[in-house]
Amino acid sequence: MPTQYEAVIGLEVHAQLLTKSKIFCADPTTFGEPPNTNISPVSLGHPGVLPVLNKQVVEYTLRMGLATHCKIRPMSLFARKHYYYPDLPKGYQISQFDEPICYEGYLDIELDSKGDGTETQRIGITRIHIEEDAGKSIHDLDIDTLVDLNRAGVPLIEIVSEPDIRTAQEAVAYLTQIRQILLYLGICDGNMEEGSMRCDANISIRPVGETKLGTKAEVKNMNSFRNVEKAIEYEIKRQIEVVEAGGTIVQETRGWDANSQTTKSQRGKEQAHDYRYFPEPDLPPIRVSNEWLENVRKSLPELAFDRKCRFVRDFALPGYDASVLTQEQALAQFFEDACSHLAEQSKERYKLVSNWIMTEVMRVLGERKISIQELNLAPQHIAELVDLFASDAISSKTAKEIFPEVLAGKAPKQVVEEKGLAQVSDTSFIVDIVERILSENPEEVSRFRGGKTNLMGFFVGQALKETKGKANPKVVTQILQDRLNA
Repeated sequence: MPTQYEAVIGLEVHAQLLTKSKIFCADPTTFGEPPNTNISPVSLGHPGVLPVLNKQVVEYTLRMGLATHCKIRPMSLFARKHYYYPDLPKGYQISQFDEPICYEGYLDIELDSKGDGTETQRIGITRIHIEEDAGKSIHDLDIDTLVDLNRAGVPLIEIVSEPDIRTAQEAVAYLTQIRQILLYLGICDGNMEEGSMRCDANISIRPVGETKLGTKAEVKNMNSFRNVEKAIEYEIKRQIEVVEAGGTIVQETRGWDANSQTTKSQRGKEQAHDYRYFPEPDLPPIRVSNEWLENVRKSLPELAFDRKCRFVRDFALPGYDASVLTQEQALAQFFEDACSHLAEQSKERYKLVSNWIMTEVMRVLGERKISIQELNLAPQHIAELVDLFASDAISSKTAKEIFPEVLAGKAPKQVVEEKGLAQVSDTSFIVDIVERILSENPEEVSRFRGGKTNLMGFFVGQALKETKGKANPKVVTQILQDRLNA
């Protein structure tokens, strides 16, 4: 982006809460059911029915509010948001308007590539409010429009940021952290492709140094982190080109078209809705007592950002390792559990555990498309494998060779003993083999002593071949160096 302009970006994130029933009735919330099966008179908006608030929805919202440093209102109200659309059977959506339950929070996002939490930027959170989802319209060219109301009444929270974001990369970092918090709290599955987490972006530009906000465009239909980044980058570029060509930015809603990699106008300001909000008469205020709030606060888990910083501090991990390991709560716990079973608590062995999880374990997870909970691997077996390798009982090659059997549930020590794979570090045994190899290869010895030091690999290879890979390469190399440099 040219330096004479800066972007001003705010994100609105909708997250579907992981409750078993809808927000105002007992209809199930399971995804993928046949159309119009998770419904009842309440979610269909039949005359005379009354909503009853699902308490768990409020509790989940409080968890998110506290995790994002929000203030919590002791009393908040529901409101009716009026608009007509085929998938909104009541003709209004129950939401919150001027008195949301959570407000004035913030998140600190990381800006440094090291990922150790030393360089952060604070993004304000204007509000988090509760609302019900609408149904889903399916546009079919042959049949016109079909409506599936399974989603109508599914509980949502909307997380609205301050316009503190300046780049597409910052937006993705913020969105990534929001998703991590939702997952760690266990209140949303964060699946953007299925629509259980959705993001809209309000984007404007202004000259650098200007404090007045420019005219914004709202961009919708971004169903992945990559699409969020691309859509924001495109929209910033588009607005700059309009201004530099002498044009004016109009306030409008635009949709991201992933096929053309462009944003396209959907409706302009003159078509913007007047939602005619007014207090919901069928629902009492939400009252949050100090006791309830403190109980929720005590139940919060350690969040990903805090855990990552702790991994860097307590386990001496590089920031990158800590970021990867804390992406999912279960993976982070697996790492900690494995480290707790190590025979020797040291930063060297912590790093080896990290390496094994980030390479071999995550490779298997990717190949099988499963989570760490679904993998038949005990954390103590990873610790045992690392201990065997770190103590030179087995080589790294042997560790990788026995890993499939460890995945099948066998303890590494058991596999090593059964197959006689223990590494030989007996110096007297290795000395005999080394001296025989040197005596059988006088020409290579002469060339090595003449400066061809890369022949060390040849000698080590011969020794390992003689011992069928059981000799400790470190011991072999040291003995060879002593003999060849004598």
